[in-house]
Amino acid sequence: MSKKWYVLHTYSGYENKVKTNLEIRVETMGLENNVFAIEIPTEMVTEIKEGGRRVESEKKVFPGYVLVRMELDDRSWAAVRNTPGVTGFVGSDGKPAPLTRDEYNKIMKRTSHEAPKKTSTTLEVGQTIKVVSGPLAEFDGVISEVSPESGKVKVMVSIFGRETPVELSFDQVARI
Repeated sequence: MSKKWYVLHTYSGYENKVKTNLEIRVETMGLENNVFAIEIPTEMVTEIKEGGRRVESEKKVFPGYVLVRMELDDRSWAAVRNTPGVTGFVGSDGKPAPLTRDEYNKIMKRTSHEAPKKTSTTLEVGQTIKVVSGPLAEFDGVISEVSPESGKVKVMVSIFGRETPVELSFDQVARI
């Protein structure tokens, strides 16, 4: 038998509880030779709050899913499947489908420290903002484009009576 990564479907928000319950079950049922690792893929996300404040937080990459590295047999399948909070394995026809090495690597690459950090913001196209720093400080404008990947917004600012597109970073603007 080979050790493979399987994906468990859980109740959303119960991922950590499922991991804890599963670790306890593995220990009490003596399945250490069948279940080897339990992962909840997460990534760091930077959120831009009011006034450009940056807040880093850890977010689940796949809410409602947990990865388990295990040797699948009837006993280990039943133990994992019957763990409180687990709704089933991901697969077809009721058969758990293991992840390929590539799939696992892609998932874990998103969670590694080398992965590019994501930025999320509550800024939206059409929103009126005030520029809070830089050469256009104190100007008001309307957001025409939001680019979370680069942490920038395009703002239409009225300069000398003309609408001019200006690219600004999230921390240079604040909602009015």
